Amino acid sequence: MLMLACQTGLRATELTQLTVGDAHLGAGAHVSCLGKGRKQRITPLTATTVTVLAAWLIEHGGRPADPLFPTRAGTPLSRDALERRVTKYTATAARSCPTLHEKKISPHTLRHSAAMRLLNAGVDVTVIALWLGHENVATTRVYIHADLALKERALARTAPQDAAPGRYQRCACRNSIRAGQAACSYSWRMPVPLQNSSYRA
Repeated sequence: MLMLACQTGLRATELTQLTVGDAHLGAGAHVSCLGKGRKQRITPLTATTVTVLAAWLIEHGGRPADPLFPTRAGTPLSRDALERRVTKYTATAARSCPTLHEKKISPHTLRHSAAMRLLNAGVDVTVIALWLGHENVATTRVYIHADLALKERALARTAPQDAAPGRYQRCACRNSIRAGQAACSYSWRMPVPLQNSSYRA
């Protein structure tokens, strides 16, 4: 269920209301759901997601009209039940990824992750809007701003603009190749400060 949420970016309600018949695992594998405004949306599935869902259906079975992810009583999961499962498995994942302790992970976080993955893969924002079921592309642009914020934070971690000017110095071991000696794994050394140079910024 969580893999499907991460890959498709379905809303929590869309995910919990899926039926067995909504999962099409043959050629052109996809899930079909009713989004906001009772609009039907079809979302393609990756081979990995298909494999996991197929195993799930073999284990749990069910008729086409049955919930794809049922409770013990056979009814659809509630939003609260979904959130509890996300919280549970986030805690499990945090054992190997401690930074998760500092984050609030919710079903919407999985939807956000799906959108960001598509954006980072170069998918056009209009396609992402269709993928997520957004009626207005402006709603999807929040992910562009989020992506920009991530890049700005990465930029802030780079060397400050007021750092002392430097130059790259050829690694002496590059010349050792001609002598038949082994070279190190670095072709160039780190920048070294300029001394007694006529360089001006």
